Amino acid sequence: MKSAPVHIRAIQAIVAIGICLVAARIGSAFTLPAIPTWYASLAKPALTPEAWVFAPVWTVLYTLIGVALYLVWSKGWKQKGVPVAVGVFGVQLFLNVLWSYAFFALQAPFLALTVILLLWIAILLTIVAFYRVSTPAAALLIPYLIWVTFAAYLNHGIYILNP
Repeated sequence: MKSAPVHIRAIQAIVAIGICLVAARIGSAFTLPAIPTWYASLAKPALTPEAWVFAPVWTVLYTLIGVALYLVWSKGWKQKGVPVAVGVFGVQLFLNVLWSYAFFALQAPFLALTVILLLWIAILLTIVAFYRVSTPAAALLIPYLIWVTFAAYLNHGIYILNP
């Protein structure tokens, strides 16, 4: 199969990363107002990083998942597995934003815990779907899965410690 021209691939990369950064921005709109108030008042589990750590980690992760999306999308919509992989990706990205809304905007740790467990499953399914199209794309999602596993631990701890 003939590869797309360089300018088309560049636009695809910018759009793919941009979609992920827009999701990050939406999530941060729910998150940022709650950090100095509600979140600061919570009892937190051991290993909770300082609040400032989250923004740079998530920025790197959203960029990696954007690059992963680009690697799959750039294979072309007619490539076997691409539409399914991008669809599953969309579900996990929606769940990612929904978690921020449930945890920070609604201030509902149990609901957020439910969402993050669904998110974890969706990320795993995305990795499997991406692997079928692009092994490097799947590999780029591994740090995201690890971080969401850690975030689930933190979410669970906050739920338990703040009845």
